[in-house]
Amino acid sequence: MDNFTEYFEQELYSFVPSNECSEKVLIDSINYSIEAGGKRVRPRLVYEFNKICGGNPDAAIPFAAAVEMIHTYSLIHDDLPCMDDDDLRRGKPSNHKVYGEDIALLAGDALLTMAFEALTSDKAVIFAGDTACRRAVNTLAKYAGANGMVGGQVIDLISEDREVPLELIREMDYKKTACLIKAACELGCISAGAEKAKRLAAARYGECIGIAFQIQDDILDCTSTDEQLGKPAGSDWDNMKSTYVSHLGVEKCRELVIELTDSAIASLSVFEEDAEELKRFALDLAHRTK
Repeated sequence: MDNFTEYFEQELYSFVPSNECSEKVLIDSINYSIEAGGKRVRPRLVYEFNKICGGNPDAAIPFAAAVEMIHTYSLIHDDLPCMDDDDLRRGKPSNHKVYGEDIALLAGDALLTMAFEALTSDKAVIFAGDTACRRAVNTLAKYAGANGMVGGQVIDLISEDREVPLELIREMDYKKTACLIKAACELGCISAGAEKAKRLAAARYGECIGIAFQIQDDILDCTSTDEQLGKPAGSDWDNMKSTYVSHLGVEKCRELVIELTDSAIASLSVFEEDAEELKRFALDLAHRTK
């Protein structure tokens, strides 16, 4: 995955409209958040699962771009005053602090629609095929929608300022964070035309590392500084949010991250190809510090 980020980002911009238009401020706002970078976790997973299933990497790119666009739109909306009200994202002012709440909201809306444009683009159809594109649209819509990422954000919002049972936190973390990571893993397999057993194994891997990723986020939120995270630390505490950490404590949560990571790695046994990259990726996420 060493050269993946540079390669992917070059391809990602091919799906973004030119800013030489009347709505230039909208495209600039979109590019501002895309250019903020990040770990590119989700597109990397699309690419890796495509590769491990013997797929064409050109088929993976539109699917990876779609997942990253959905993720980026969700971050723009999450930072809005009506949501988490955060002024920093990846060490830079949040989109709405630069472009205003109105343009930020519309930039998120545009990214959401652009994601499905990418999934049904000529490039996607040529390299992945009609059937894969239809399945990808359905999969991403399901995991990003009302019973997935958006539903998780709603649970997060209504959980502020009150004690929330651990079962609801599990549901929230699964929907808000793990669902889109799970979608990325499945989309990688779909882009390669993989059979159902491999898609299910990829989904299991994505679910495990997705929940581990969120628990690690909760740990870092209460053990790191703003500078280390590139976003406000301690926001869960400030918003009186119940988390895995508030229920179980930091050490128990660290143990849980390891258990979930081990389960994710075990799910890779169904793949005939070498899965070392995905094993290492799961371990890197579990031990990340920002």
